[in-house]
Amino acid sequence: MTNREVWNTRYAEKGAAWGTDPNEFVADRLGGIPACRVLDLGSGQGRNARWLAAAGHHVTAVDISDVATAQAQQEAVAAGLHIEFVAADLATWEPEPAGYDLVLLSYIQMSEEPRRLIHAKADRALRPGGRVFIVAHHLDNLEHGVGGPQSPDRLYTERDLEGDFPGYVIDESGVVVRHVERDDIRGDAIDVIFSATKPVR
Repeated sequence: MTNREVWNTRYAEKGAAWGTDPNEFVADRLGGIPACRVLDLGSGQGRNARWLAAAGHHVTAVDISDVATAQAQQEAVAAGLHIEFVAADLATWEPEPAGYDLVLLSYIQMSEEPRRLIHAKADRALRPGGRVFIVAHHLDNLEHGVGGPQSPDRLYTERDLEGDFPGYVIDESGVVVRHVERDDIRGDAIDVIFSATKPVR
């Protein structure tokens, strides 16, 4: 199966796979920021995109799964929200250069080479002075946390993320703990948050 087919199958079978509320760290760290243009990469079923749009942001949400994108669009319409949804492979899709004030990447599970590729696109998409915000599964989660990918090459560290955005002014880079109670998973997941501002050159 292709990557798109894998995710389409998962979203078709799981319903709201990650719930309908925004990620807790997204809501905590991005709540109250001024309205701006946001690019949500790997947006899934749109829970973060809808929350951002409801807060007044102009959101473009991109995900490889056309099933998840259709589900997200339906939920946005039902909520009276305008969001630009794009079903596309992040490996080949190109964002508008310097077109966004904030780029969000929430739990994108990629090995080093595609991760660097996507992060380079996030950099190109940001205007100078714009902000990248990443929340992901930390490498430590493999042995000490619950859920998440079980392959170390799809887990991130602070050093990985800092290295992908050289020259950025780091606002936050560190480990956070998230309590999980979903399906048959109970316990604490270990995540990493990276928030940084693109330099104005």
